[in-house]
Amino acid sequence: MPSKYLKKAKLNSTSDAADVRQTVQSILNDIEARGDVAALEYGAKFDRYKGNVILSEEEIEQACALVPEKLKRDIDFAHENVQKFAQAQKETLKDIEIEVIPGLIAGQKSIPVTAAGCYIPGGRYSHIASAIMTVTTAKVAGCSHITACSPPRPEVGIAPAIIYAAHVCGADNILAMGGVQGVAAMSFGLFGLPEANILVGPGNQFVAEAKRILFGRVGIDMIAGPTDSLVLADASADAMVVAVDLVGQAEHGYNSPVWLVTDNRALAERVMALVPSLIADLPDLNRENAAAAWRDYAEVILCENREEMAATSDTYAPEHLTVQAEDLDWWLDRLSCYGSLFLGEETTVAFGDKASGTNHVLPTSGAASYTGGLSVHKYMKIVTWQRSTREGSKPIALATARISRLEGMEAHARTADIRLKKYFPGENFDLSPS
Repeated sequence: MPSKYLKKAKLNSTSDAADVRQTVQSILNDIEARGDVAALEYGAKFDRYKGNVILSEEEIEQACALVPEKLKRDIDFAHENVQKFAQAQKETLKDIEIEVIPGLIAGQKSIPVTAAGCYIPGGRYSHIASAIMTVTTAKVAGCSHITACSPPRPEVGIAPAIIYAAHVCGADNILAMGGVQGVAAMSFGLFGLPEANILVGPGNQFVAEAKRILFGRVGIDMIAGPTDSLVLADASADAMVVAVDLVGQAEHGYNSPVWLVTDNRALAERVMALVPSLIADLPDLNRENAAAAWRDYAEVILCENREEMAATSDTYAPEHLTVQAEDLDWWLDRLSCYGSLFLGEETTVAFGDKASGTNHVLPTSGAASYTGGLSVHKYMKIVTWQRSTREGSKPIALATARISRLEGMEAHARTADIRLKKYFPGENFDLSPS
């Protein structure tokens, strides 16, 4: 039996995509041309904020003092977990060297980028966790300078909890500026900041487009679309837990897809029956987002068996993938396309989003088929080096000269020739390609 849609999405993640490229390009061009003044103008227009754009130590201390101690402890706990996991990731990167042939040594080094720009959303929700995820990993990687950038609330400023999180996680500067102007300020080195080598962190479509345009000039973590989540569940799953997990991710935004893939019709029908009441019980804004996401983007797919379920999941390549099914080791071994995997009812996407240690900046819109999420590795440059004895260089030079001439690259060939003549005078070498 082929898989069957019990609920099919009306729209996809690009159905309402506005053509924002021209707007974003215009803003970037203007800010690059006019610098700080232009960025401040856009900040006043879009952020409606006229306070300091680079927070002073005193302002940071004042904001931190406003954060309740209980919340500070939770932020500290999440920071410690993310830091611990990032440090373990960093330890997987080893400097190496190998003697390729006698006398020729080649090696690899891991070098952190100098300056990182971390964008932390602060519009609809205050993304405290994004500050933890982006700044902590940059700090563990060893970046020399980290700018945390977050949109200020009109006439108020950045949420104190975001400031506290960015500060304790190691930000060198905190920039009160949102949207394209914030991304531009970090990229172009405005307000006395160093030019960012890499931009990381989630954001709205304008932030995503700015990163897309700037990519190449600076590095980026990824180009993110609306967040998406898929749950794989069999007959052993608790329908209420599955339904709550789906709704929990649908509240991200009106266009955030959630998918249920199962081989049990009774479970699927029970989940579909539960979701509307769970959404109705949410606060206003959350309810509006979740209702639209469920109505227009959610899908429920009935498969014949677990192999078909796994194949379906790999095709979707979800950002977040939850398995609530028997034999978790089988799923861990079988599944291959996801941003982050949550095995068993005892863990959930929200744990990874907030506090468990793995990073929540993840590939969306099927990008998990070719890339992973933000990690300490994203801030590292893997570079190579080599050195050689004169004897060790001989066979390399001979091969290089002949291959270069076959390609028609005579100047390349002569860089090998000169070394052969210098190091081995009197020897006759066949340097022709045939």
